[in-house]
Amino acid sequence: MLVKDCLYKDVMKQLLKKDLNTYEHSVRVGKLCAAMAAPLGLDEKQAKWLLLGGYLHDVGKMFVPKYILTKTSALSPHEWKIMQQHTQWGAQILLDYEVEPEIIDIIHFHHERLNGKGYPLGLGGRNIPVLAQICGIVDSFDSMVSDRPYRKGMPIHDAVEELLLHSGTQFDSEYVQKFLTLAPSYGGVYDGQALLCQEGK
Repeated sequence: MLVKDCLYKDVMKQLLKKDLNTYEHSVRVGKLCAAMAAPLGLDEKQAKWLLLGGYLHDVGKMFVPKYILTKTSALSPHEWKIMQQHTQWGAQILLDYEVEPEIIDIIHFHHERLNGKGYPLGLGGRNIPVLAQICGIVDSFDSMVSDRPYRKGMPIHDAVEELLLHSGTQFDSEYVQKFLTLAPSYGGVYDGQALLCQEGK
């Protein structure tokens, strides 16, 4: 059974209450993950996993203190350790629901990197679930181009250069190229900032 109908919206509403920037980032990542289904040749079930994993990838940040999420300067080593725990917290939240393990893997492992220098477990190469690798690329791209409390977002072409620079080390080269097939529109994600949960409020 796939994730219960509307469960992700309920969880996302809680994330919205916690932090608007994290919520909007999660919506964009979800939409970009959905756009990746066709270039990757995913079947309907895999596409659904990637879509929902994209929306929910940062749900663990509900347990990160607000002052860390909104800090306008660099995080201290202690604060960074707390921030890194969001992947494990997010995975734990959804273990309590009837959520496919593939979705939980996306949430748990989207910060793992090909070279084994990611977190939380330092997985590398094929040990990282494919859909988590895809979400990691999308998450990194949106993080680069979007404004954060501590910096302005970079131009899209600069973010593309960063992905290419780390292709083959942090990110799988094939999946980066698949992501870049979404250019220049990127699924219309950056044309507006419609909020997922506005309806039915």
